[in-house]
Amino acid sequence: MQLVFPAPAPVTLPVAGGGAFPVRRIYCVGRNYAEHAQEMGHSGREAPFFFMKPADALVAVAEGETGQIDYPSLTSNLHHEIELVVAIGRGGSDIPASEAVEHIWGYAVGLDMTRRDLQNEMKKQGRSWEIGKAFEQSAPIGPVVPRARCGTLERGAITLAVNGQPRQKGDLSDLIWSIPETIEQLSRAWRLEPGDLIFTGTPAGVGAVVRGDVMEGAVAGLGTLRVAIRS
Repeated sequence: MQLVFPAPAPVTLPVAGGGAFPVRRIYCVGRNYAEHAQEMGHSGREAPFFFMKPADALVAVAEGETGQIDYPSLTSNLHHEIELVVAIGRGGSDIPASEAVEHIWGYAVGLDMTRRDLQNEMKKQGRSWEIGKAFEQSAPIGPVVPRARCGTLERGAITLAVNGQPRQKGDLSDLIWSIPETIEQLSRAWRLEPGDLIFTGTPAGVGAVVRGDVMEGAVAGLGTLRVAIRS
């Protein structure tokens, strides 16, 4: 069948050590660190909930480089959210938490950029968050590190600084819903497939950034993601 216009190029991410990881879907977990949930006005271990970003929202940043993103339209309150990203290499539905690790191909450092003013307005109206979360260039991400290389990540520092000033600090062990539990819950609602990414939540300290700011996020064992907002 002849295409009526050229198909977009597939979305891929560089892999640490060589190769490319083809991306299918991006799932995100909301409010998955207790202190961040509290700063957003919530508390307790509520049932996990999810939202999505389009695959082409990713901005791949090579190791040692500084990625560039534009300040998005329609907002005056753009927030950073540093996250551990899980890359799925084996699909499945109703995956038990006890088997979830075997479905993980690797990990990456990611940023869930958020138009907070638009998100808050959608919350007030009881509407979906896509306009606040799923815009272009809303998901800068570093190289995917194979689990075979870095091991299974269960604890370790996750941090973000803006212009050299610390903003966010937490530990992967502080996740309300662990990565295996998240995969279990997520795979009940959607069938996971190779190429899926899961943004696992952000620690406390989210805040606004402006044109010219440089964000440096890190997860222990995965290196640093450096992203600048174009002036």
